[in-house]
Amino acid sequence: MITDIEDFFSKGCGRCDRFATSDCSTRTWEHGLSNLRQVCLAAGLSETVKWGHPCYMHAGRNIAIIGAVRGDFRLSFFNAALMRDPANVLEKQGPNTRHPDMIRFTDNAAVVALASTINAYLKEAMDYAEAGIKPPKDETTLEWPEELVEALDADPELAEGFHRLTPGRQRSYLINLNSAKKPETRVSRIARFRERILAGKGALER
Repeated sequence: MITDIEDFFSKGCGRCDRFATSDCSTRTWEHGLSNLRQVCLAAGLSETVKWGHPCYMHAGRNIAIIGAVRGDFRLSFFNAALMRDPANVLEKQGPNTRHPDMIRFTDNAAVVALASTINAYLKEAMDYAEAGIKPPKDETTLEWPEELVEALDADPELAEGFHRLTPGRQRSYLINLNSAKKPETRVSRIARFRERILAGKGALER
């Protein structure tokens, strides 16, 4: 993955073999991404690279992160549970996302048209960061599949790696495993996930 912020805007994130090619998603959305970057910088956010993507911070907290895929590019907000979304522009990134957390763009020109709204949302998130306000903890719990419990009991290294994961990454494995109907499917998934868990990655991370 990239470590230089300029590489994202000129080559991509470095997470797949389309990096630094004309087929990279960042090439399709070059102008929109550039405009989105300028909106974030103009808001007074600090720019850094995290997880191979431009991440914008304020008051020591992550505020938003930019991403690009084949069909769109997006600005995703951290601590999305706090966002009021008066313009109704936030969307969920997937079916297991708890709160609408991203503004999705399918047109390079859309950022300029929505700039004032984006800025207002960034300012709202920055205000929460300055005040030290965090979203309430979600007490929703997921069932731990028996096969996972047994695997962790039998493999101390795997157990240590799993418990080192962030709650969100642990949750991604629980969701994935609970979606499997057959025990043998869960067992095979756990075996396939082992190296990913030991690397500190979530179920959907590359």
